[in-house]
Amino acid sequence: MGRNTRKRRTPLATKAIAGAAALALGGGGLIWANFYASAHEEDPAQNRTRSAAAQVATIDCPDVGQRISGVPDRARGEVDGELATLDRQITDAYQRLATTRDAQARDGQFVRNSILGPLKDRRKAIIDRIQLEIDRAGGDADDGLDDLAECQGQPAEQPQTDDGGQDQDGQDGGQDQDDNGNGAAGPVADDFIAIEDVEPNSRASRNGLAADGDGGSTGTFTTDCGVNENNLFNSDNLIAAPGVDNGAHHTHDYVGNQDNDAFSSDEDLANADTSCRNQGDKSTYYWPVLRLQDGTEEFDAGEQGGGAEGNVGRILKPAQAELKFVGNKRGDVVAMPKFLRIITGDAKSFTNGDANANSSWSCTGFEDRQITDKYPLCPDGSQVVRTANFQSCWDGRNTDSANHRDHMAFVQEDGSCPDGFQAIPQLQVRLVYDIPTPVVENGQVKNPYAVDSFPEQLHKPVTDHNDFINVMDEDLMDQVVECINSGEDCQ
Repeated sequence: MGRNTRKRRTPLATKAIAGAAALALGGGGLIWANFYASAHEEDPAQNRTRSAAAQVATIDCPDVGQRISGVPDRARGEVDGELATLDRQITDAYQRLATTRDAQARDGQFVRNSILGPLKDRRKAIIDRIQLEIDRAGGDADDGLDDLAECQGQPAEQPQTDDGGQDQDGQDGGQDQDDNGNGAAGPVADDFIAIEDVEPNSRASRNGLAADGDGGSTGTFTTDCGVNENNLFNSDNLIAAPGVDNGAHHTHDYVGNQDNDAFSSDEDLANADTSCRNQGDKSTYYWPVLRLQDGTEEFDAGEQGGGAEGNVGRILKPAQAELKFVGNKRGDVVAMPKFLRIITGDAKSFTNGDANANSSWSCTGFEDRQITDKYPLCPDGSQVVRTANFQSCWDGRNTDSANHRDHMAFVQEDGSCPDGFQAIPQLQVRLVYDIPTPVVENGQVKNPYAVDSFPEQLHKPVTDHNDFINVMDEDLMDQVVECINSGEDCQ
């Protein structure tokens, strides 16, 4: 399977990290395979120390990016780069956590003294730089950002939601993290649930509300952009980490625009080819890949964003990728501005909590049963479905914001937009996959599938997310708005 081959600028720091990871991998072997080895060895003399060490499954750091607002435009690039450095620091610390289990078993303070303490110092230096860059550009940096420097060790417990995602035995998910023999830190058996055990219409409705309804603007516009037949993959994130190689720390599928990497400018996007049938749609639609952890070595098996960061197994392309724009049940929609950027869901929901989570998993034939914090086990003849309903209220001014969220909002429960926001066409992405149903037996899962994630997010289903940049030409966007407001179904 191929990948994006556009020439990329690779900072020396990134090369150094890649080299260190390669050494840790020992010439291709996965560091994740022995992630909890010391926590499960059969030496009774060390049971108590081992039990304490096993409590720390991952690293939970406050998300500095979500606390930042009001960043002057001329400081945005520097601040985004610093935020990407914070992510890289967490990845490095997590890799150290994963490769020092024996030391942790011998010393109950090892994680705090040798991993979390130094991480806090490094984070504090970056946060200080962020504050300085904001102030120098004429902004007013939040003095409270210093409070976000300290990270905690976290057990592998799923954030709880009210969406029918309970364990199959009705208990909260909280088992020790194990690699299940898959060579990756997650998913675990407790991350899966039979779709028949999910209550219909039980998913929390706070986020991801479908904006369309019986009233208002009832039309639709569907764009067909394929399922990534061109094998366009990379681990960049043009929205959240522009100008940073491997800014996502996991691999993305891309459809639509064919010039997607961290260094693509708006001009690059406007001049690019598109996989969309309607050539007026050069928008970029992307999401983290799903992988079947069956031992397959993909093209990125030894690379950052791929196997070097615990994202292993066979990449699964969707059998269908349905991209549909719908209206607003309270009234008409207005055109999206060109180059509007929207992120829905939160790639760090496992440690951030579910305030911005917008993952939605189901199976064909059971799509009235949607779950956020579990992967579905689908019966024979049924396919896995990932759905994302994007924010559809725009502030009317900005195509992006410092935390990549404040310029957008979800509709309220009555379908209206918050004060100061106006309704735009809502993007709804529905991805359908042919995936062999994993077998869960005796607390273990065989050949699981999982979403690519930041290493410390442990491939939890709640971390699923979706990204969009509008690069439709004006005539096409006008057509989209006209179809939706007039109640037509167009494509």
